[in-house]
Amino acid sequence: MEDGEPDRDALYRLLPSVDELLGRRELRDVLRMHSRALVTGAARSVLRRARREIAERVHTEQAVRHLLHGVAEAVAEETERTLRPTLVPVINATGVILHTNLGRAPLSQAAIRAVSEVARGYSNLEFDLATGSRGRRDRHAGPLLLRALGAIAGECPERVGQGWGVVVVNNCAAATFLAINSLAEGGEVLVSRGELVEIGGGFRIPEILHKAGVILREVGTTNRTRLTDYESAVNGNTRMILRVHQSNFKMEGFTERPELEELIRLGRTAGLAVFEDQGTGLMIPLREVGVSGEPSLIESFRKGPDLTAASGDKLLGGPQCGLLLGRSDLVERIRANPLFRALRVDKLTYAALEATLLGYVAGREEEIPTVRMLRIPAEVLTRRCQAVRDALGMDDLDAAVVPAHSVIGGGTTAGLTLDSFALSLRHRFQTPKAFMERLRRQTPPVIARVQNDCVLLDLRTVAPEQDQVLIGLVRAAAGGVEE
Repeated sequence: MEDGEPDRDALYRLLPSVDELLGRRELRDVLRMHSRALVTGAARSVLRRARREIAERVHTEQAVRHLLHGVAEAVAEETERTLRPTLVPVINATGVILHTNLGRAPLSQAAIRAVSEVARGYSNLEFDLATGSRGRRDRHAGPLLLRALGAIAGECPERVGQGWGVVVVNNCAAATFLAINSLAEGGEVLVSRGELVEIGGGFRIPEILHKAGVILREVGTTNRTRLTDYESAVNGNTRMILRVHQSNFKMEGFTERPELEELIRLGRTAGLAVFEDQGTGLMIPLREVGVSGEPSLIESFRKGPDLTAASGDKLLGGPQCGLLLGRSDLVERIRANPLFRALRVDKLTYAALEATLLGYVAGREEEIPTVRMLRIPAEVLTRRCQAVRDALGMDDLDAAVVPAHSVIGGGTTAGLTLDSFALSLRHRFQTPKAFMERLRRQTPPVIARVQNDCVLLDLRTVAPEQDQVLIGLVRAAAGGVEE
C-alpha cells in the first residue's frame, strides 16, 4: 500500500454481509413485494460492485461510508432493475427508416391489432375450419401475397396463384438457404462474381452456398458479367442460376449484367431453376419519392423467375420473415425439406404479415408506417420541426431547423437518400456525445445522430403523435449539466 492510500482490507471490512444487509429495516417492503432469492441476488450484485470499486481504488474510506448510507436503496433499485425488460420501445430520430439495429419496419396499427387478437387465445393456425381437419399454416399468408402482387401488377385475379406457391420462414437469409439446399444440394449453382455479397451479421453468399451443400460456380467478373458467361458455365451438374440483390452497395461505371428475363430464358432452355434473391420486398414505386433503379418484388413477379425470395420487414413494411414465392412444384420440394420446420414462423408473424398484405390488397398501403415515412413531403417535416423547436424554448438549448437527408436503410437503395428537414440541437454546457447519452437514458430512449457538432433529430422516422412526447424527453435530457 502506497503512502496516503486507504487500506483496502479495512475498506472491505466496512461492507456488510448479505444477511446483515437483508436484515435492514429499509429492505422490509422490498422483501414483502419480491422473493427473497431475487432480493438476495440484487444485494450480492451491489456488494460485488462495491468490492470491485474498492479493488480498483475508486473509493476513499469516507466515500465507502457514504456509499453504505445508501446501500439499502441501491439494493432496492437493483431489484427493480432486474425486473425491467431489456427489449424496450425507442423513438427513432435518426432518419433511417429501416434501421436494422432498431428493429427495422414498425408495424401498422392493423398488424398490431391482428397480433394482439391472435396472441390472447387460441387460433386456427393449422386447423381447417371448413373441414375440421388439420391445415397448413402458410395458407394464411400465401394466397394473400399472390393476391396483393396480382392486384398491384395488374394480373387477372383468376390467373393469380395458378401453379404458384408461397413459403414463409423466419427471414430472407433463411429463405435463400432453404431454397438452395432444397433444390440444388450436391450440384452447382451459378452466381455472378459481382453478386457474391456480404450483408449485415456476416451473411455471405459463398458461405451460405457452402452450408447449403452446393458447389458455387462463379461466372463473369466483379464488374461485368454477360449472358454468355452463364451459358458457358452450364454443365451436367448445374442445378440452379442464382441472381442476388446487391443490397447495401452499388457498382457504377464500367459495369454490365444480364437482365433477369435473359436468365429466365436461359434457365428454361437449359432446364434449370432461376432463383432471384430480390431481398427488399418492395411493393410500391419509389420514383414518386425521387428514388430510381431499386428492384421490386412486383417486377420479379411480372417477369416470373422460377423462385423469388424477399424480406417481410424491409420495404414491404411488415414483420421479420422471409418470403419464398415460386412454382408450386418447387415450393412443395422446399416445404418437404426437414429444415423447413426449423425455419418456419409462428402465429404472431403470420398475423402481422396477413394484416400488412391486406393493406396492399385494399389499397391502404399508406397505413403501413414504412410507406407513410417514405412519402412524407419535406414541407410537412419543416412545419413539424418548427413546432417542436418553438415548443422547446430553453435558454441552454439552441434549436434550429436544418435541411437533412434521410436514409431508407435496411440493405436497400444503397447510397440514395430522401430530402428531409431535421431539428439541430446544440446544448450550452453538454457536448453532443453527452447530450446523446442523456437522450438514450430517457423513457422511452431517444436515438439520434450527430452532424456538424450538433445533435440532429430527423422527424421523418418519428411518428407525428410522438412529437409532444419527444419535446418532453428533449427538455428532460437538456435539463442536466454535464459534470
